Amino acid sequence: MTTSANGTALVTGASSGIGAIYADRLARRGYDLILVARSRERLEELANRLRGETGRIVEVVVADLNDRRDLGRIETLLSTDNRVTMLVNNAGIGAMDTLLASDVDKMDDIIALNVVALMRLTYAVAPALVSRGGGAIINLASVVAITPEILNGVYGASKAFVLALGLSLHKELGDRNIHIQTVLPGATATDFWETGGMSLDHLPGEVVMKAEAMVDAALAGFDQGEWVTIPSLPDVADWDAYERARQTMMPNLSLRVPAARYGTGYGLNVNTA
Repeated sequence: MTTSANGTALVTGASSGIGAIYADRLARRGYDLILVARSRERLEELANRLRGETGRIVEVVVADLNDRRDLGRIETLLSTDNRVTMLVNNAGIGAMDTLLASDVDKMDDIIALNVVALMRLTYAVAPALVSRGGGAIINLASVVAITPEILNGVYGASKAFVLALGLSLHKELGDRNIHIQTVLPGATATDFWETGGMSLDHLPGEVVMKAEAMVDAALAGFDQGEWVTIPSLPDVADWDAYERARQTMMPNLSLRVPAARYGTGYGLNVNTA
């Protein structure tokens, strides 16, 4: 095996589901891999298969990203290992219950993994990629980032954080040869639903995408330079319209006086303190 000209992609939550598929697809694209998850057995099984099928260098790092010591080890790896050219922030957990029916400690775990760990890993690798001359960060969010009312509110809020972070990083790092992509899958056929307390059987088949199809579409979006990818959205013009509406509002989101529609009278005299 020889070191890849593409560099090394570190994939979190790589032992199964979406993360394992990303690992497979990236290895076949010529990336070496560092696979991160909690299950050594699953990671080793995947790594052995990918080494045999692709000839790539595949390393395994067992870590629980909700454990600060384990998280710190991955942060250090990302910031110091010059082989790393891509981070795929896939690890995450969800919840299906309403906020009032949810356990607050579970909500805390969601924030710790979906927000804190993702942020810290992104913060660890971004300056390193700039110093290395370029690279990519792929953050897995969800359509609940823009439709938080359809599932648990804390889960939706955690994915809205991922989207907001990606939008900011795209603006900050896009001209420094860093490709920031935020992926917003809809319902995807993985064990996410069972671990979140709901069976996929409760969802209409027409709204559930196969995980392989989702990842392949997301990587196609990556190849096309998208910075936000919604794999099932038929017409990208819909996202463009959404983004234009956001940009249209932006100049008026912070002004000296309240809008006239509130009838406060402050706007009648611009000299009013």
